[in-house]
Formats: sequence, C-alpha cells, structure tokens
Amino acid sequence: MGKQNTQTLTQTLTFNEKRLLIALNTKKEAGPGQLAEELATMEEAVIQYALSCAGKGLAAVDRAVAVAYRRTPEGETYAREGLPERQLLDSFERRIPMKELQQHPLARIGIGWMRKKGWVAIREGVVEKTGGAPPGEDEAALQDLTASEKGLGMLLKRGLVAEEESVAHTIRITPAGEALVAAGLDLSEEVGTLTREQLLSGEWKNLKLRRYSVATLPRKVFPGKIHPYQQLLGEMRRILLNMGFAEIYGDVVQSSFWNFDALFQPQDHPAREMQDTFFIDVRRACPEGWETVRDMHEAGGETSSTGWGGAWSRDIAEGCVLRTHTTGLTIKYLHDNPEPPVKAFSIGRAYRREAIDPTHTPEFEQLEGVVMDEGVTFRHLLGFLREFYRQMGFEDVRFRPGYFPYTEPSVEPEVWVDGLGWVELGGAGVFREEVTAANGLACPVLAWGLGISRLAMLRMNLKDLRLLYRSDVDWVREYPLSRAQATGGR
Repeated sequence: MGKQNTQTLTQTLTFNEKRLLIALNTKKEAGPGQLAEELATMEEAVIQYALSCAGKGLAAVDRAVAVAYRRTPEGETYAREGLPERQLLDSFERRIPMKELQQHPLARIGIGWMRKKGWVAIREGVVEKTGGAPPGEDEAALQDLTASEKGLGMLLKRGLVAEEESVAHTIRITPAGEALVAAGLDLSEEVGTLTREQLLSGEWKNLKLRRYSVATLPRKVFPGKIHPYQQLLGEMRRILLNMGFAEIYGDVVQSSFWNFDALFQPQDHPAREMQDTFFIDVRRACPEGWETVRDMHEAGGETSSTGWGGAWSRDIAEGCVLRTHTTGLTIKYLHDNPEPPVKAFSIGRAYRREAIDPTHTPEFEQLEGVVMDEGVTFRHLLGFLREFYRQMGFEDVRFRPGYFPYTEPSVEPEVWVDGLGWVELGGAGVFREEVTAANGLACPVLAWGLGISRLAMLRMNLKDLRLLYRSDVDWVREYPLSRAQATGGR
C-alpha cells in the first residue's frame, strides 16, 4: 500500500474505526461482545464500525446463521396432552354420532385431522374408527423436535412449532488493515457536532472534524410507531368522520334481543346455536316495548309481513352472548335515537366460534355504518359505499345482488385488486320493514357492514390473518407508514 494511499485511507476512518482496528490487530479476530467490552460500547456499534472498515477492505465480517426450533404455547399443551385428533380419537370407543362428537371442545380441529389421517370414516351422521391409528411422524416430532424432519414440517404448518434464527458475527482484520495499523493511526479526538458558540467564534476552523461518507448507509433507527392494523382502523375512522358520520360504541356482551331478535332473526336460526355463538351466563331484561318485536316475529306486527310464525320466547331473548356482529349496537342506537337524520358508524370487535387458521379467527373487527333520513334510497347507499372505498384507495368498485336476513334489497360491494381480480368486501342493504317498524323507525335506514380483516389482508399483502394480532416487532418496524400518516392525514 503506497504512502499516499495509506494517508488517504486513514483520513476516511473515524475515531472509533481506528480504535477497532487497533484492538483487532492484537487479536486478529474476535466476536462483537469481546470487542464491545474492550471499546466500552455496544455490540451493535462494533458491528457498524466493522462493516464500515470491511467496506474499505480493512476488516472482514463473517455472519453465521443458526436455526433452532421450539414448541409454541399451544404446542407445549399438545406435547403434554396429545394432538387434538389423538385426544378426540381416544374419547370414544368404536363409533359415535357426529352430533355427540361435536360437543367435544376439540371437535372443530380434531375431526378434520382424523379424517385427513384416515383414522375415521363418517357415514350417515356416524363417526366410525377405521382400524389402527399408530403414532405419526408429527406426534413423534412433537415429543422430540429432532425425531422427524417431515413431522417437524407438519408441526410448523400447524403453528405448533416456531422457527427461530440466531446470528453470530466474527470480525477479522485483513492484511490491508494490519498494514494501516503498522503505519500508525492518529487517535486524537474528532468533533462530530459543532455548537453555536464554535460557529460564531470561528473556533471550528482549528478543530479536527470527523469525516463523513455520504455513500455509507447509517444504522437503522426504529422510532415508536402505531401498529399497522391500528393505522388502518384509524384511517377508516378518519374517512367516515370526514364524511359526516358520528362514531358509536357499545358493550361486547349483548343480549340476544339486540344481537338477534331486534334484527328479525328467527329464534331457531342456526347462527344462534351453541356451535356458532359464545353464550354468556348472564341475563339482561328486554327493553320497554319489547312486545312489538315479539309481535313482528310471530305474525308480522302491523306491517305487510307475516312474520316467522310460532311462539316467540322472551326467555331466549334475555340470554346474553359475546356479540356476533356490531349490528346489534347500530339497531340499539337507532331505537334510542329514532328521529332523523342519523349518520353513525362503529368499529368494534365481534366474536364467533371459528377454528383458528390463516383466514379465520374467533374474534375479528367489523365496521358497521347506517344512514337514516327522509327520502334516502338504495341509490344513496351505493354512493356512500363507492365514496368510502374510493377514499380507501379502491378506484374500481362494482355491486352485485346479495342476500342478508335483515336487509332488502341487499348488495355485496366488490373492489378490483390487481393480481386477484374482483374481491367482495362486505354487505349492505336497506333495513327491512320488520326491523324498522319493530324499533319505532319511520324513515328508511341504509346499512352496511365490512369485515376489516379481509381489507387488512389486501392492503398489507398478508397471507395469514393471525399476523394482525401477533406482537411481531420486526414486522411492525419494517411495515411502511400508512397513506394517511405519510401525508399528515390529508
């Protein structure tokens, strides 16, 4: 290395990079922890100094990645108690009626896996064992993560095992670095930040200033950030508030009266059964005037409807559930505020008994909106929806006829997504007269609901819905700011 090149290279080194090279010159190679202790700094800083020196050919940084596996909390439970399908298989003898087996708490997960593994056959509503069911590779891997590579892969897909990577760095000095140290390095302090006084007095002219390379990327800094899902919820909230809507709130626990009956959902509807709804051991009295809802169910009240027929049960209506949708909040709000105009929305969590997988969770966020006023029509509803989706970034919106129990006419909005085509994003319609009349509403009510999780998966390009609810710090750090944050909410 020539004298001029050595001098030029030395001038590009920072004070800390020089200290690192001197420390390395005696050790030849070391880990970031050992060097951080000697230089009285952090390991991350040592790696940054080393990478900068490596870019100048004075040091080398070796990076080794090790992969390890661990059971998730759910995996730990099944390691002790057995996989759901094994527990379910052991819970009955030769055969069992499907309805009886569905009462088992693991039925949602276990039945499908038993069939997939060929352990049972289902004929005429009866589940029957097919013969032997020896432990599989996934069960062996659950007990010993090194027992079967195939079994480990199966557990990873089911989320019972997690993969963890650990990174180890080794830093070495190169011959060029040794030569530079041998030629001598000036360790006099450098000034990286100038004060106002130094600039005014001219003292800065006599200081040794630290050199900066604009070609070198700085170390990443991660400031505090709102979770991407919360960003999306906030964006939707701002759009609706700017459109003149008011936000409403309500309890997670709702009586069946508001969650089902006030919306003209029959009391024998399948959605009201135990396998679809979380029932709570709490009771709440029906509101004053509940008789109009009863009359509507039994005979159509004073409308042109004939109702559902049969006897309506006040006892069933007073049972409580974890709300299965946020529409119950909406109808209660309209019942309490029957005078037009009303423009309201809610963003809240709903609960349904769903098996957890990449596209389903037992709890999810739902957006609900209503407009009640004299003279509003189905055409106004389409206009509201088109404007809302446009502000959410979907320019191409279309509508196709749909069916929902408490609206008529009903429609399903669809938006165009590049690479996917037309994607359905919710449901909407005009409340049926059985709903409005039973709740004392004289004006038309336009209503719509949107499953926010599906919209989130599209906007965030996710394949697994569960990412929205996990505290994955790396994902939160790397996810870009929302459009609203990036433009200051404009």
